[in-house]
Amino acid sequence: MGIAILSGVIDSLDRSSSLQRDFQAEKWESHTPGTVTPVGVPDVSTPTRFIACVNREESAKKLRAMFDGLGPLGASIEVVASQNIKSVEQADLVLLCCKPQLARAILSEPGMKEALDGKLLISILAGVTIRQLSDLVPPSTKVIRAMPNTPCKIREGMTVVSNLPPSADADNDRTIILKIFSSIGRCRFLDEKHFDACTALSGSGPAFACIFLEAMADGGVMMGLPRAEALELASQSLQGAARMVLQGGTHPSQLKDAVTTPGGCTIAGLLAMEDGRVRSTIARAIQVATEHASALGQPSK
Repeated sequence: MGIAILSGVIDSLDRSSSLQRDFQAEKWESHTPGTVTPVGVPDVSTPTRFIACVNREESAKKLRAMFDGLGPLGASIEVVASQNIKSVEQADLVLLCCKPQLARAILSEPGMKEALDGKLLISILAGVTIRQLSDLVPPSTKVIRAMPNTPCKIREGMTVVSNLPPSADADNDRTIILKIFSSIGRCRFLDEKHFDACTALSGSGPAFACIFLEAMADGGVMMGLPRAEALELASQSLQGAARMVLQGGTHPSQLKDAVTTPGGCTIAGLLAMEDGRVRSTIARAIQVATEHASALGQPSK
């Protein structure tokens, strides 16, 4: 996920440079409303340096090759192996993107507390609470949770950020957070109590959507369509429907009813889906994933 976030941010900054060269200051129109390309002269809230930390040099080499393919800005990302303390010391903002069970080991490294002193720590770890993280860092470290998803790599992500606690720097912190996450998709602030559900709905959601997408394409192939064309038709149909909901504020049931004519093929297909309990199965998948997310950050018994 950290790779996806970095890739999206770099693309956003690259688009920002293009807009400034062309004297334009508009949202990137090819993306969902709410995704903002930073424009204007970069200020203190605009990220200018990136250090990606991994455990092994083998992983670092792979990441360097991948980021080099993102152009000049991508090549500016410094990828290091086993240098967490040194990297955090140089950072103003730290994005924690490890597996939930590794958080304690990373934050308990000798020297890490001193390196995090007075800094903003943003965790994207599923199931690990702000209280759990706060117990591992100095009181001066501001701990925030964020839950992005993989489409942020192409700036179509959905990120939920925990509400910021009152502080003298809250407005500045909010600006920085929005500058990062609104540039790679839509961003919304919510109470932390909703994070397990957000993890299931938007974090795991792309995987659930891909199952539905693949099933639609399979149906097209069953009825004689070539695989590539069936997948294109299904993908664009889902993207178009989602954009109509986001852009027009139309409820999905209204969109469904608009295309469901009496005695038509749509209602026939919908009834077949209801026979298969598709609606309740999808909803239950979110419920089960939410319950699982809540257990990820808990100590093993």
